[in-house]
Formats: sequence, structure tokens, C-alpha cells
Amino acid sequence: MGRVLERLAVAQRALRTLEEVAYREAPSPLERDAAIQRFEYTFEAFWKALQAFLKEREGLEAASPKRVFRLAYEVGLMAEEEARLALSMADDRNLTVHTYNEALAQAIFARLGSYARLMGEVLGRMTDEGRPL
Repeated sequence: MGRVLERLAVAQRALRTLEEVAYREAPSPLERDAAIQRFEYTFEAFWKALQAFLKEREGLEAASPKRVFRLAYEVGLMAEEEARLALSMADDRNLTVHTYNEALAQAIFARLGSYARLMGEVLGRMTDEGRPL
């Protein structure tokens, strides 16, 4: 359980940094780009925490973020709508390498708030009563 706790703590810390910038109404290009960078590392920490949790708690293994999200749905850790949002989040994470495209950067930034809320809710479920933390 130690690895799961470590991964959850890292994901929670990363999420807090994303939340600092994800909800800005009119970010400067610098703030927007910083938010996207924070989204990238928060996404990585989040899916890896979920991966470790599913392995430890459910005995399920998956090597990709999308498979991890599908498994989280299958075991009831995510609702169907949340799983769909998580899969879209994975697609956006893959597109962040193209954020030199202004329109794409703005579109991804606009979705960061919903992604941050989703990650926070799922992390909360993994740390509720009867869960690791």
C-alpha cells in the first residue's frame, strides 16, 4: 500500500498546482501555457496513482492511461460520464505537444477546470473511508 499512498500524495500535490491556474477567466498567454504544463504533469501523476490503486486494491493491471480509465469505470471508481471525460482528457494530454497552435492551446485551457474537478473527485474517492488514505 506504500506505493499507492506515495502516488496518491504526488497526484494530490500536482492537482493543487493545477487548481491554482486552471480557473483563471482571462489568463495571459504565459499563464495559459503554465496551466497546460501543470495539466501535463498532473495528468501523469493522476493516471499513475489510479494505476497503482487499481493494481493494489482490485488486482487489475493496465499500462496505458485510457485502459486505466476504462478499468476505473468497470470497478465503479468512475461513473460512465466521468470515464468519457477522462478519455477526452487523455486525448487532450496527447495534443498538448501542439500547444504552439494558439486555437488548440485556448481550447485545452478552457477544459482544464473540468479536468481538475474530475481528478479531484476521483482522487477523493481513492482516499475516502475504506480506501488507502
